[in-house]
Amino acid sequence: MCEYSSQDGFANDWHLVHLGSRAVGGAALVIQEATAVSPEGRISPDDMGLWKEEHITKLQQITSFIHGHGAIAGIQLAHAGRKASVTSPWKGNKFIPLADGGWQTQSSSAVPFKETDEVPAELTKEGIEKVISNFISAAARAVKAGYKVLEIHAAHGYLIHQFLSPLVNRRTDVYGGSFENRIKLLLQIIEGVQAVWPREYPLFVRISCTDWAEGGWNIDDAVKLSAILKQKGVDLIDCSSGGAVHHQKIIIGPGYQVGFAERIKKETGILTGAVGLITEPQQAEDILRNEQADIILLARQMLRDPYFPLHAALALHEDIAWPVQYERAKPK
Repeated sequence: MCEYSSQDGFANDWHLVHLGSRAVGGAALVIQEATAVSPEGRISPDDMGLWKEEHITKLQQITSFIHGHGAIAGIQLAHAGRKASVTSPWKGNKFIPLADGGWQTQSSSAVPFKETDEVPAELTKEGIEKVISNFISAAARAVKAGYKVLEIHAAHGYLIHQFLSPLVNRRTDVYGGSFENRIKLLLQIIEGVQAVWPREYPLFVRISCTDWAEGGWNIDDAVKLSAILKQKGVDLIDCSSGGAVHHQKIIIGPGYQVGFAERIKKETGILTGAVGLITEPQQAEDILRNEQADIILLARQMLRDPYFPLHAALALHEDIAWPVQYERAKPK
């Protein structure tokens, strides 16, 4: 996933973040996506994780490589909740039953994502405390591994989103019911992570701004949450959408989620990232210049065109440094 930003992410995606064309050629931020905080938090058996000290050494090699090329390494920490225990996309993205080597999934409530899935275990108070502890421990390991940007994944129907969405969260305790109760887990994770994450390093939170389903989490909730996260010291809201329920009806089109980032930015004052069918350099540039968002996230476009930053700089008439191996091909 590639992000263009107006200021100073592949299972397990890497998204490359370049400075926007107002400052193209600055440091890039490379974020390792969906890194599981526990074995049961993996989406698939092929996912990376950061739940034990043994993971640190290899990840240090990766962050050192990134930093050695003048970029900045970031990491996204996640727990898949009831959407865990599935095969990788290239293997069909199918639920793996316990009998076939899968694992017991967890959620805010004992409600499966699909009727054909096994029922997830509703997290107990002790289970919730363990999840919080896992995020804190993974964040501490991320510091040791050399990451300098951290994103908490609270979107796309994964565990934290399963607490946020009233369509999934059917609890009757302090973690369910009211808006204040449903955001409690996310706030506790953030507070715990901030105790170990260096204050000078940015902290992002990715949220789904709507469930695209009647009676679900919506943009008004997202704005309200974002204002609270700003007060709690979160630096940027990564504005995505959907994923909570199987019957969602997403209205897709070019830049279809930009309006979410724009509204949150304007109504709360927090920095936002825009993502979703942003495929053209000028399109990304216009979003930044119109102050609809502070960062542009490009995902599948980077898979289609790994050289998008070079092509974007050319299209926007910006002179940036090319990899030395490719300099002979740089347009004059």
